[in-house]
Amino acid sequence: MKKLINQVDDVIREQLAGMAIAHPELKVMIDPHYITRADSPVAGKVAIVSGGGSGHEPMHGGFVGEGMLDGACPGEVFTSPTPDQMYECAKAVDGGAGVLFLVKNYTGDVMNFETAAELCHAEGIKAQSIIIDDDVAVKDSLYTAGRRGVGTTILAEKIVGAAAREGYDLDQCAELARKVNQYGRSLGMALTSCTVPAAGKPTFDLEETEIEMGIGIHGEPGTHRMKIAPVDELVEHMATTIIDDPAYTRVLRELDQESGQWVDKEMTDEPFESGDKVIAFVNSMGGTPVSELYGAYRKLDEVCKAKGLTIVRNLVGPYITSLDMQGFSITLLKVDDEMLKFWDAPVKAPGLRWGM
Repeated sequence: MKKLINQVDDVIREQLAGMAIAHPELKVMIDPHYITRADSPVAGKVAIVSGGGSGHEPMHGGFVGEGMLDGACPGEVFTSPTPDQMYECAKAVDGGAGVLFLVKNYTGDVMNFETAAELCHAEGIKAQSIIIDDDVAVKDSLYTAGRRGVGTTILAEKIVGAAAREGYDLDQCAELARKVNQYGRSLGMALTSCTVPAAGKPTFDLEETEIEMGIGIHGEPGTHRMKIAPVDELVEHMATTIIDDPAYTRVLRELDQESGQWVDKEMTDEPFESGDKVIAFVNSMGGTPVSELYGAYRKLDEVCKAKGLTIVRNLVGPYITSLDMQGFSITLLKVDDEMLKFWDAPVKAPGLRWGM
């Protein structure tokens, strides 16, 4: 294992300390770990909070800033943060308008954010928890009940963060987050595994001529292995799988603000249709250079046009990574005028910045 670390046990603490020094516009707490805007709480504004295991940087801590997240909770590498991290973070950012948790659909994240929401409710802090589950590769995985939450999470953090900045209340922010989740779909692949520092070896082995299709962001193996192919063939397969994905109905739990009880809500994703406008997100899993991502984006644009989809905005780069994994993911998000307005709104965070 070759990594720029000291002791394995100190990895997260030292990386957070470095982040605090590099970004004085953030407040980085070490015990428990959480990151907030330095000017938190912002009075009268809904606070947007997300989090998950470390190893996916810049997600989530790199997206804390004006126009995006108010707080983020980093767990250990590929390990869910704890409810006390989430609760302390929520208290630190609550400006009186409530807290919206955006949660990737991984079992530990979902359970711990639910506990944090209950603690907030008991404390008199309005809180809601919205699940992102956009990975078309799987219905269930080692980590989830239902589809995993991946690339659409970044797009939701940006769009909902901008809406909160403009003055949306908690219910409006939650409804917008649901819509983004329903309209977004993702799929990833790997050329290599990643190496978790505590393990010291790759999570899975691939032959030189093999790739893994449908991988998860924690190094989970994909749906199947196949022979390496030119990037055009890989992109066509992945984009077509995303675009042709049928309507997907599932039940997700949300917190009733009056009773404090969890209620089941049925949600159905809308399939893509010719004429749709989309945001296209081509993401490096950590070890793939941006130059190769642009080669993939070129083909993605071609496939979308052939399917009658118009890419109106794009994001290309390493935004939701899996340590040092070589590979990439594609996310397509169908957008309407409301979503596009908030995507274009100014943002100032370490990992995403425009208009400011």
